[in-house]
Amino acid sequence: MNSEDINKMWLQSQDDAEGMRLGFTTQQHYFAALVAAAERNKLASWMIRFGLATGHGDTMDQLCDALGTEIADSIDFAVDVEREQCARLCDDMVLYTGFDCAKAIRSRSQDETE
Repeated sequence: MNSEDINKMWLQSQDDAEGMRLGFTTQQHYFAALVAAAERNKLASWMIRFGLATGHGDTMDQLCDALGTEIADSIDFAVDVEREQCARLCDDMVLYTGFDCAKAIRSRSQDETE
């Protein structure tokens, strides 16, 4: 957000009738709400651009919490996929060494939950 954007919001907040219609009692509250909405929309746009979910909250804190959860879930999924790919590479190894490394790799995901 640049100074031009802030000036536009300040001028918009001077519309007492609109502010009152929206339930704001002072120009300062209306201005603060405009700035907060602009910042929230900027984060929501960024999330959409990267294919992340939005609509999980009206505040920056709620959006950030949802974003954090989605990122953590994505990391967990990627780890599970990589672990399974490694285990599949090891499936044939048991024939040559007698050591079941695939089983050892797959068991790591169970160890992490304990």
